[in-house]
Amino acid sequence: MSIIEVKKLAKHYRVYRKRAGWKASFNGLFKREYNVVQAVKEVSFTIERGEMVAFLGPNGAGKTTTLKLLSGLIYPTSGTATVLGYVPWQRDNAYRKRFSLVMGQKNQLWWDLPAQESFILHREIYGIDSAQFQRRLDELTDLLEVRKLVGQPVRELSLGERMRMELIASLLHSPEVLLLDEPTIGLDVVSQRKVQGFLRHYQQEQQMTVLLTSHYMKDVEALCRRAIIINEGEIKHDGPLDEILDRFSSVKQIQLQFAGTELPEDLERYGKIVERMPPRVKLEVPRQDIPKVLAALLDRYTIEDVGVQERPLEDVIAELFARKDETVSAD
Repeated sequence: MSIIEVKKLAKHYRVYRKRAGWKASFNGLFKREYNVVQAVKEVSFTIERGEMVAFLGPNGAGKTTTLKLLSGLIYPTSGTATVLGYVPWQRDNAYRKRFSLVMGQKNQLWWDLPAQESFILHREIYGIDSAQFQRRLDELTDLLEVRKLVGQPVRELSLGERMRMELIASLLHSPEVLLLDEPTIGLDVVSQRKVQGFLRHYQQEQQMTVLLTSHYMKDVEALCRRAIIINEGEIKHDGPLDEILDRFSSVKQIQLQFAGTELPEDLERYGKIVERMPPRVKLEVPRQDIPKVLAALLDRYTIEDVGVQERPLEDVIAELFARKDETVSAD
């Protein structure tokens, strides 16, 4: 069953274009010039119950705008969308109690108060039974390892601790849909892993539907099997995460360790050298040439260790983002 259905959803903004100089500013009082910015251009996709989907794109691609549309914060220019059967921008109270939006760069907790005070406020806003609220709070604070910190003012917490508190606040009312916008932005590696581990465990246990945006590919690889890629407001790819490498990366990497301490001088003939740490080297080779290149190398040199791997996902995604004029439809 489709929990999120989006059909030709678009959002355009009129942006005032100001010219330099006092004279132009004065003329602008009477005659303004505007540019139309197409933040989202008629995107369409569906997400099934219990899916955790990565929503990827460069800055300004339309990711956050799409999440704001799905949460009902803004109205679309055209198109339709339903989440749990509700039209988000109608802002039904029944709908608000069934989803959550977490934005890594926006705070929902009171800065000068302990997080527990904001949690109590959430209990009142969402009408959560006191016993159920306490059970949920105990469970979430234990899972995220912050039980001892809920009585501490939010401003005194580290960024990673604050993010975990934000997640708790967003999950207290047991939402069926969770919209996550850059949940690990700015976090250190330890905090990132804690948040990833919690989201993976909690989503599997609750079968919650999650739409995740992130520039940190480790989040995506750890949590999602499907990815929707959006660039310049348009969907470039919608399908399994593994397919991105198969479809958009024409090369693989071969790691070699040669006998001795030096590298052969003519390795460029076999592929592009991307890393050189004698006696180790990493080559990029076209996918179809891997068997031929490996056979030639093993026949000519004494090699102690060899490995073949895909290119890093973030490199492939970055190249895909750079293809400004190319629209790639899903198979």
